[in-house]
Amino acid sequence: MLRPYLESDRIEAGCDEVGRGCLCGPVVAAAVILPTDYANAFINDSKKLSKSNRNSLVDEIKSSAIAWSIAEASVEEIDRINILHASFLAMTRAVEKLKKSPDHLLIDGNRFKTSLAIPFSCIVKGDSKFASIAAASILAKVYRDELMEKMAKEYPGYGWEKNAGYPTKTHREGILKLGLTPIHRKSFRHLPKQMKLDF
Repeated sequence: MLRPYLESDRIEAGCDEVGRGCLCGPVVAAAVILPTDYANAFINDSKKLSKSNRNSLVDEIKSSAIAWSIAEASVEEIDRINILHASFLAMTRAVEKLKKSPDHLLIDGNRFKTSLAIPFSCIVKGDSKFASIAAASILAKVYRDELMEKMAKEYPGYGWEKNAGYPTKTHREGILKLGLTPIHRKSFRHLPKQMKLDF
């Protein structure tokens, strides 16, 4: 069972993002405030859960949370300010969208930069330690995966319905054959140099 809070006498929002390593699409973040007495043995780091388990937890998280929100930073913003700062921007936007203002943020990872006047703690592998961060990771991943499945219908041939835009062999073969789409991140390296020799 993941920890319900870092400190019990304040309102904490767990924050996480998904899509930093993708070659296309937005980076998506979520923020979740859970009751301090909330417990659910099935909530864990979204990467450790099956797709069906993640999907089944979304409604449970949304109905149990004191507040939750999801936000994005666009491909254009990623290319303009870089993926790290775009991730911070998406998390900041998610916190700003919360219907209840938290006293403290629990951020997955080892660093965070924000314009918010809310104190925060960075927690390495926080999505496998704190329930609110894990819940945020689940909401963000399910949202982004569904978004990329829709984009796969608009831009077929890259396998986004399965790889969500990550640099898999199928995705890179699609880039070689079809070129880049408008939602590919122009600031990213899409193909290793040796790939042109592999096909």
